[in-house]
Amino acid sequence: MTNNVLQYTLNDGLKVPAVGFGTDVLKGAKGVLTIIQALNNGYRFLDTAYAYENEATVGKAVKESGLSRQEILISSKLPEKYHQYDLAVPAIQESLFRAGLDYYDIYLIHWPDPKQDKFVEAWQALIDAQKWGLVRSIGVSNFQPDQLKRLKDETGVMPVINQIQTHPYFTQDDMLKANEEHNILTQSWSPLGNRMADDLLDNDTLREIGNQYDKSIGQVILRWHVQNGYMPIPRSSSPVRQKDNLTVFDFDLSDQDMKAIASLSRLDGNIYG
Repeated sequence: MTNNVLQYTLNDGLKVPAVGFGTDVLKGAKGVLTIIQALNNGYRFLDTAYAYENEATVGKAVKESGLSRQEILISSKLPEKYHQYDLAVPAIQESLFRAGLDYYDIYLIHWPDPKQDKFVEAWQALIDAQKWGLVRSIGVSNFQPDQLKRLKDETGVMPVINQIQTHPYFTQDDMLKANEEHNILTQSWSPLGNRMADDLLDNDTLREIGNQYDKSIGQVILRWHVQNGYMPIPRSSSPVRQKDNLTVFDFDLSDQDMKAIASLSRLDGNIYG
């Protein structure tokens, strides 16, 4: 792995870098160039989803990057409209066709959609897709502790990843605890706060901490994720920020700093209210 990026080992043995690259709004030729740029800057994990409508963009970037397929980990997600088993299996295949890939390294259920309550069916489809070689590892996104328990009770198979909204304004302690108890890696979407980024990246506490280490607020936040054992997947089109977001392995936050950052969590911290 480039840039001395730390690696995590998932509960099924797959190794993943501690920081990945988000692609949610990257589309078309410009998106391809941005993703290739990220790969050139050292990223080796790309996060996409069926719902992002950019799996083809990601696949094309991988093919044109000059890197071998085996050097890059690619993750995608199944949308809730395909949770029924006989819809989920062809949807996973369609994901691969769109990206021009033979397999995904990781495939997630994008959201449990508790009102529909078919996420266990979708999970069984992912289990079978893994057996058939369509995906290497399987996980979930936005799953609550009771929903993780249902997967275990009804299938006996636990996810390797639970991708959830996590940032200093929204720490979701109960979900983080459940992930840890089940040896599930917490993957942080919107790790820099997304719609709250302007406020978060202007936070006095974070600025003071960054000044101690000669690091930007963004680097401090990403280091907080990594030091907690989470896997953030920041997205940036800026080559400078792409590099900065990977330069978080050359310093350690003190226990006091970690507690100060965790204390920033607030009731209105959820990006979606």
